[in-house]
Amino acid sequence: MKKDIHPNYHMIKVQMTDGTVYETRSTWGSEGDTLQLDIDPTVHPAWTGGNARLLDQGGQVARFNKRFGGLSLTKK
Repeated sequence: MKKDIHPNYHMIKVQMTDGTVYETRSTWGSEGDTLQLDIDPTVHPAWTGGNARLLDQGGQVARFNKRFGGLSLTKK
């Protein structure tokens, strides 16, 4: 391996949104720094099955249906 081309890999602390802290190795920051997360698996709707709903109001699908909704593939 070439010397001095790899980032410094060291121990940091990661603080979850609920306050729990764990240690891991990372290239982020410097030795002993604490990375505070804004979103983590304990609060993100993708992992918690949250009640966020995706509504297509004027999105691409609605515009497509408005523009081409009357067309059909069969001959008249």
